[in-house]
Amino acid sequence: MVARAYDAVVGGKRDVYQQTIASGSLQHTLYTQNVTALKQSRLWQILGMRSADTYVPEWMWHSPAAVKRVFLQALFEGDGSCSRRPHNTIQISYNTVSKQLAMDVQQMLLEFGVISRRYLHAAGEYKVVITDRAQAELFAKQIGFGGAKQTELSKILAAMPPCAGRDSDHVPGLARFIRRHCGSRWVDKEWLHKHNIDRLSRWRGDGAEILSHIADPDVRTIATDLTDGRFYYARVASVTDAGVQPVYSLRVDTDDHAFLTNGFVSHNTEARLTPLAMEMLREIDEETVDFIPNYDGRVQEPTVLPSRFPNLLANGSGGIAVGMATNIPPHNLRELADAVFWALDNYDADEETTLAAVMERVKGPDFPTAGLIVGSQGIADAYKTGRGSIRMRGVVEVEEDSRGRTSLVITELPYQVNHDNFITSIAEQVRDGKLAGIANIEDQGSERVGVRIVVELKRDAVAKVVLNNLYKHTQLQTSFGANMLSIVDGVPRTLRLDQMIRYYVEHQLDVIIRRTRYRLRKANERAHILRGLVKALDALDEVIALIRASETVDIARAGLIELLDIDEIQAQAILDMQLRRLAALERQRIVDDLAKIEAEIADLEDILAKPERQRGIVRDELGEIVDKHGDDRRTRIVAADGDVSDEDLIAREDVVVTITETGYAKRTKTDLYRSQKRGGKGVQGAGLKQDDIVAHFFVCSTHD
Repeated sequence: MVARAYDAVVGGKRDVYQQTIASGSLQHTLYTQNVTALKQSRLWQILGMRSADTYVPEWMWHSPAAVKRVFLQALFEGDGSCSRRPHNTIQISYNTVSKQLAMDVQQMLLEFGVISRRYLHAAGEYKVVITDRAQAELFAKQIGFGGAKQTELSKILAAMPPCAGRDSDHVPGLARFIRRHCGSRWVDKEWLHKHNIDRLSRWRGDGAEILSHIADPDVRTIATDLTDGRFYYARVASVTDAGVQPVYSLRVDTDDHAFLTNGFVSHNTEARLTPLAMEMLREIDEETVDFIPNYDGRVQEPTVLPSRFPNLLANGSGGIAVGMATNIPPHNLRELADAVFWALDNYDADEETTLAAVMERVKGPDFPTAGLIVGSQGIADAYKTGRGSIRMRGVVEVEEDSRGRTSLVITELPYQVNHDNFITSIAEQVRDGKLAGIANIEDQGSERVGVRIVVELKRDAVAKVVLNNLYKHTQLQTSFGANMLSIVDGVPRTLRLDQMIRYYVEHQLDVIIRRTRYRLRKANERAHILRGLVKALDALDEVIALIRASETVDIARAGLIELLDIDEIQAQAILDMQLRRLAALERQRIVDDLAKIEAEIADLEDILAKPERQRGIVRDELGEIVDKHGDDRRTRIVAADGDVSDEDLIAREDVVVTITETGYAKRTKTDLYRSQKRGGKGVQGAGLKQDDIVAHFFVCSTHD
C-alpha cells in the first residue's frame, strides 16, 4: 500500500527491500537514489523532520475525504493498535511523540464524526484514544485500519455484547433544561429530579422511559436531538486574552449555512428585512430624507427614515435615556391608517376635533400577544395627555375534564409577560402557600397550539376565587405604563395621539414633496438630453459630416454646440449615441420618449403645485400598504370590573357561627351539619370552657 501511494504521489524509480528484524517482524524499506522526483513532490517538505516536530501537512487538509481516509488508515496501521479491555470495553489508540500531530489526528477524526481523547504519558508520548463502543464502531465503518489490524478490530466488536459498559459522556445543562421546561405533572417532575438524565449512556438504554416523563413535545424533540450521539461536548480548558486581533467576515454558501472549521461547527446567520420593514426604507435613495456623516465621517446616514407607514405607533417603542423615558404601545395598522386618512381628508381641522376623531378610529393598543385590555380610562388618559396606565389581562377559560376536575386554561398572556417566568411564579407561590386551591400546573403549549397553560384546581376550590387570586398575585393581570415621548425637531416632547398622527402626516407630505422634486429634476435632465438628440436626428447629414471632419472629440463637441444651438451636455450625449439609433424607428422611439417624459414633467409640476394631490398620494400609497399587510385586531377591550377586593378572594359559602358568653367565636361550614337518626354522634359546634355557655348561634355567608 505504501509503495502504491509513493508511486501515485512521487513516481520515479525506487526499490523495496524486506528483512526480518530482531522482534521477528518483517520490515519493508523503500529506497531511491534519484531524489529529483521526490523533491518535486509534497512529501519533500516533511522529510528529515524530527519525530517530535511532525504534523499533518497543509495540502492534506485540502485533500478529498477519500485521501484523508487512506492517510488515517496508514497512520493507525503503522503506529496504532486496538484491544479489548476489561468489563467489555474497547480501546483504539494511536501513539506519537508529536503533540501537534496528535492534535491534528484528533481533528481529522472529527471530520469523519469520530470523537477521541488525547493523553500524555509519563514517557513523553501522546496517545489519541477511542474507548466508547459507539465511536469505535463509527471508526471501523468510516476509517478503519489499513491492514491486518482491521480484521482484529472487527473480531473484537463482533464479540462484544450490545451497548456494553457505561461511558462518562454527558450533555452539559441538559438535565437543568429538561427539569425547568418539561411542562410535566409534579409526579413526573419529581422523577426527573431523582434520576440521572444527562448521561448519553442512560439515554441509549432508557431514552424512551425518560421521554415518557416529559410532557412538552418541543422539549422532547430538543432532548432527542442532543442525545442521539451526533454532538460532542468538551469542557473549556482555559481562556486566554488574545489582545486586539483583526476580525474577518466569512460567508460559505451551503444549503444549511453550516460548515466544519477546526473541529467546530460554525454558522452563517442570515437575515433579511420583511416586506413591511422594507416600507420603512422605500425611496430613501430619492432624496426623501436628509443625510449626515456617520460617527467617523466615512459614510452618510439618514437623520430619519421615510417610514411609509406609522411605525412608531404600529410597532411601539420603549427606551430609557438620561432623565427621560418612552414607552409607546403597539397599535393596529388598519386603525392607524383610518386615523391618518381622516387627518388627510380634514387637514385644517382643529386639535379638539382631530383628537376626538382619531380616538374614535384607534380603539386602543393592539398587542402582538393578544390578551385583554380591561377598561378604557387608561387608554383615554394616554391618548389625551400622553401618559396613562393601561390594565392588561390574559385570556382564561374554565374547563372540566372527564374526571370532573376543574381547570383554568390560560391561552393568552399579557404583553411582555415571560411565559416561563409566569409558570415559575405560580409554582413558587403555590409552594409558599400564597396561592391556594391549585393542584397542578401543566404547560401544554407548543408552536402549533400556541400558549396553553393548564392550572388544575383542587376539588373543593372555587374557580372564580382562584382566578381572582391569580389576577392579584401574578402577572396574569398587569399594567402597561404608556409614556408617549417622542423626538420632535430634535426636542423630546410628550405627545397626544392626534399630535402623533399630525406629525406623521407632515413627515409623509415632506417625503412626497422631496421625492417629486427629485423625480422632476431627473425627468428634466433626461428631457434635456432627448431634445438634443432630436435636434441631431433632424440634421443628421450635417451632424455626420461635422463629426467625420473633426480631428478630435473636443472639436466635434464644439462644432455640434454651434451647429445645433445646444449645450455641452447635449453635445456629449450625441457623441455617445450608438449608430443603431440613427435608424428611422429609433428616431421615432426617441420622439415618443420625449413626449412621455414631458407629460411626466407636467404631472410632477402639478403635484408640487397642489397640496390636495400630495395628500391624495399619501393616502393612496398608505392604503396599498394596509391592503397588503394590515390584519384584524388581536387584543380585545373589555369593560372594567373594578379592582380585585379582599372579598373577591374569599369563596362564598354558608357557615354556622357560634359565639359564647366569654367572647369565644367559631365558624363551621354548614356542610358539616347533617340530619341523623336516633343514636347519632352529632357535630360539636364549639368546644366550651368550664362555666361558659353559648350566647349566639346563627347561619350566615362568608360575604356577610
